[in-house]
Amino acid sequence: MTTSSQDWLNQSFLPIWLPNLAVLLGALLVALLVWQGNRSERWAVAWRRLRGDRLGQVAGAIAALFLVVGALETVVYPTDTGSRTVLQLLLSGIPQEKGYSAPLATHALSVSDPKPLLKRHILGTDALGRDTLVQTLRATRSALWIGGLTSLVYIPLGVLLGILAAYYRGWVDDVVQYLYSTIAAVPEILMLVAILMVLGKGLGTMAIALGITGWVGMARLIRGEALRQMERPYVAAAKALGQSDWRILTRHLLPNVMHLIVIKFVLGFSGLVLAEAVLSYLGVGAPVGTPSWGAIIDASRSELSRDPLVWWNLAAASAALFLLVLSLNILGDALRRAFDPKSNS
Repeated sequence: MTTSSQDWLNQSFLPIWLPNLAVLLGALLVALLVWQGNRSERWAVAWRRLRGDRLGQVAGAIAALFLVVGALETVVYPTDTGSRTVLQLLLSGIPQEKGYSAPLATHALSVSDPKPLLKRHILGTDALGRDTLVQTLRATRSALWIGGLTSLVYIPLGVLLGILAAYYRGWVDDVVQYLYSTIAAVPEILMLVAILMVLGKGLGTMAIALGITGWVGMARLIRGEALRQMERPYVAAAKALGQSDWRILTRHLLPNVMHLIVIKFVLGFSGLVLAEAVLSYLGVGAPVGTPSWGAIIDASRSELSRDPLVWWNLAAASAALFLLVLSLNILGDALRRAFDPKSNS
């Protein structure tokens, strides 16, 4: 292997294929979750109830569409002119203007170059002449990456601490309660900004900050349900048979709280998307140049005072953010009703 080939492997291969690997692992994780769920009678019953919930199905389809768009913007394909995402390749035929262009306008606001209908920008362009629809779709990746990476931080941490507190009780329970009570006492936005100011901007550091502050709700939820499960006869039977603590935790308690983890994940995902937008709006979120709904909304503030009024960038980012958060909330409520039909909330 030549030196140039080695340099290509070191400098290009890992940065290009690492996001692709992350998408593949995410797809395998979802498939594993569905496969495990089909083996459980409780999940099978919940799935039948969910199939009868039309609103939940529509919300799930919208959330899945956003997930596909985010995956297309994450998967990178090497080209002769450099690496580009699949979404960029699919939308590469959309022309770029020299400035603002209104939705479906025949020419840019700063250029008198008429264009046929098929080449018009459906949602207009921004100050740099970039298509607003393309930028809004590309910003989906930041929201989904923050939701996914943060979930990898707070879900294992919250589940582990919550289930250990319920199982061992005593001083373990006291320590866990002290930890999440202390963190909950600090205003979340202040803690997030402080962590990001120390660690610096970036999607990874933002996920760590949100994970540090987000595990509290998960730990409380899992602790409460695990305490209830500890009163069930199957736990006493497992202990009487001499099963180890690890086996009781992983083979008995964890499967019986898994539905709450899924519901909390879906409902919490919408909160993480909003948090990413707020932090980016405040200037401590996504790095400069990274497509983000919060960054688009922040940049749109000055556009509302210009003449002619430029409203479409703010409207596009706000509508996408609203649609994703609403669909996730509706889907989370549908999952909660499916697993617990007696729940009225």
